[in-house]
Amino acid sequence: MARIAGVDLPKEKRVEIGLTYIYGIGRTSSNKILKAADVNPDIRVKDLTDDQVQSIRKAMDGYKVEGDLRREVALNIKRLTEIGCFRGMRHKRGLPVRGQRTKTNARTRKGPRKVVSRKSK
Repeated sequence: MARIAGVDLPKEKRVEIGLTYIYGIGRTSSNKILKAADVNPDIRVKDLTDDQVQSIRKAMDGYKVEGDLRREVALNIKRLTEIGCFRGMRHKRGLPVRGQRTKTNARTRKGPRKVVSRKSK
C-alpha cells in the first residue's frame, strides 16, 4: 500500500490520479513529480515498487502539502480577519469573498435559506 505524505493512495487508480488525493497536489504538479521521480504515470498504485514510492517522496520534498498547507491557508484567512480588510470581513460573515453576487446564488457560502414568515394583514 502506498502511503505518501500521510495519505493512503487508492490502489486501483493510476499513479497520476492517485497523487491528487494529497491536499495541495493537482494533476499538473502530479505529472511534474512523476517526471522528476522517473515513474510512469500510467501504472497503478498497487504496482508501485518501494523504490518508486521512495523516489516519489523525494521528488515531493519541495512541495508544501497536507498539514503545512492547511495551516498556512488558515493563518492567511486569520490574518485577513484580524486586520479587518474587506476580504477578512467576508470570511467572518460567511459570504462570498471574490466579488460574486449575493442577491441570488451564493447558497454554498450562505447555507440553506432562512425562512422569513410573511406578515398577515
